[in-house]
Amino acid sequence: MEINMQDLEQKIQKIEERNQLVETNKAWETSWTRRILLISFTYLAIGVYMWAIEIVRPWLNAIVPAVAFMLSTLTMPFFKKTWLKRSQKTSRDS
Repeated sequence: MEINMQDLEQKIQKIEERNQLVETNKAWETSWTRRILLISFTYLAIGVYMWAIEIVRPWLNAIVPAVAFMLSTLTMPFFKKTWLKRSQKTSRDS
């Protein structure tokens, strides 16, 4: 099997493009912009829902689930890191 240098260069270019896309997506997933948008949309959606079903002070009450969501997104990286460490330790011990 003969390896063509041009084919190798194209494959390497595709891998580099894919890696760049993965890095960009990861940066978005962990960005504060994404978190703030999610919290805002959560607050707005819950506020509108509470307003529609005539809950007293819907915009004030919508803060609780939005803050809970924010806390969950802020603590997830910690739990992911902990889980990955345990998972890697378990697989090494096996």
